[in-house]
Amino acid sequence: MRRKFYVFCVLSWAILASANMFWHWTIWLWIVLGPLSILGLYDALQTKHSIRRNFPVIGNGRWIMEDIRPFLRQYFFESEMDGTPVNRMFRSVIYQRSKGQRDTIPYGTKINTQEVGYEWVSHSIAAIHYDRKAPEPRVTVGGPDCLQPYEASIFNISAMSFGALSDNAIRALNKGAKMGGFYHNTGEGSISPYHLEGGGDLVWQIGTGYFGCRTSNGNFCPDTFARTADDPAVKMIEIKLSQGAKPGHGGILPAHKNTREIARIRLVEEGTQVDSPPGHRAFGNPVEMMAFIKQLRDLSKGKPIGIKLCVGQKSEFVSLCKAMVQTGIKPDFITVDGGEGGTGAAPLEYSNSVGMPLREGLIFVCDILTGFDLKKDIKVIASGKTFTGFHLVRNIAMGADICNSARGMMIALGCVQSLICNTNECPTGVATQKRSLAKGLVVEDKFKRVARYHKETVHAVLDIVASAGLRDPSQLNRGHINRRTSQLEFKRYDEIYPNLHPGSLLKGEVPSQYQQEMQESSTDSFMPKAYVVECTSGLTSVANK
Repeated sequence: MRRKFYVFCVLSWAILASANMFWHWTIWLWIVLGPLSILGLYDALQTKHSIRRNFPVIGNGRWIMEDIRPFLRQYFFESEMDGTPVNRMFRSVIYQRSKGQRDTIPYGTKINTQEVGYEWVSHSIAAIHYDRKAPEPRVTVGGPDCLQPYEASIFNISAMSFGALSDNAIRALNKGAKMGGFYHNTGEGSISPYHLEGGGDLVWQIGTGYFGCRTSNGNFCPDTFARTADDPAVKMIEIKLSQGAKPGHGGILPAHKNTREIARIRLVEEGTQVDSPPGHRAFGNPVEMMAFIKQLRDLSKGKPIGIKLCVGQKSEFVSLCKAMVQTGIKPDFITVDGGEGGTGAAPLEYSNSVGMPLREGLIFVCDILTGFDLKKDIKVIASGKTFTGFHLVRNIAMGADICNSARGMMIALGCVQSLICNTNECPTGVATQKRSLAKGLVVEDKFKRVARYHKETVHAVLDIVASAGLRDPSQLNRGHINRRTSQLEFKRYDEIYPNLHPGSLLKGEVPSQYQQEMQESSTDSFMPKAYVVECTSGLTSVANK
């Protein structure tokens, strides 16, 4: 029964061939049945796939349906709230704003406002008029030791490397940043010529692989760093400790994406998979890390130096703050990435189950900085699923000064969330190194979309801020955001996450939720004290044996 179709193909082909029935209407039938018969024979003889072996020809339909399943779901069956990692509602508003189309919605919200976790902003009876012609707010990044502070937009392009993205995607992002007056984070893949073509401001990210400033054996090279950091386009330097999608894992550049050009930019061997180490070699403890920050600041002639991390062991960040107080050396900014962050290639377990989500990580970092009286000198940047004005407002209310977006900017470029970034087959030319696909992304059209998306999103932020009776996003606080905690209750964020008083941790006023981290943290090691003692004891006992 299961091989009827295959048998039919073979017999029909044989009859047509033996009878020499090559009339005009049978030629095409013969041409179709012949290949199907050969395919069926191959299916029946191959040993890798049971379905194809048991159901020749027809069994191939399983793989065809698997291939088209994501597209059928996205274009025919998804509701506005469906679709992951970015749902259709957010994708749609990004497309609309980037294209300059109408972004209003009719007939009210489609969100279930009674669902636990629903969040909203408190507006004010004393709401004020928002003037769209007013200058966009800027945030000054640069602490006491910074000689070249930078005036940043509240919304910017998050870290995405050339190599992960195509040359045209990088060109469009950077040109859009120039047009809109916001910065473009290079990602850890270093600065390519395409990052410089558009004239946009750059944040140069230095990862564990030290791409663009490394020696032949992969260590940090001060000389190459100083030369690159001196470029006027480089406004800030970011040391990447970890990223949300794969914290503690290191970056991955697949071999098929490591072209000659990328290898030259990153100072690595062409055609090989390049795995960034999970940790840095330039420092081994919090005090050494502060010294590295000072070294980069000196080599860059006083440009803002920051760090990026996804919060893991909370005591490790407390250790960093203790080292800042002990040495007097502080980063100028800290980028907090959430565990929900995106990437082109990461193990499933890391994307799903490693790293603190942005909300908890951002609040923790801001609280600890405030408790050590460091927040006044260090700007905090939030990165992770930031797509709309509300997302920015919520992050700023929690304590962030600036927000970054990667996937939002990719969607503004035309990304359709086909979820094949790791295959080099991106259909929109965004996440690929194939010339035939990358050329489909027209820079002169897409850079305007990036700039428009940024502009309209910032306008949305300022509109919400004005509705809350405020004149600047910096006036937002946790009391402005509400969260439904049950079917019958909701709480303000400052009730769920009480603010610490500036300098309270220095005075020994430690809330119960932070006492363990304060006890475990040390400037001598990133690891909690209990882990260090346990590991040391274990090594000693092994040595004694």
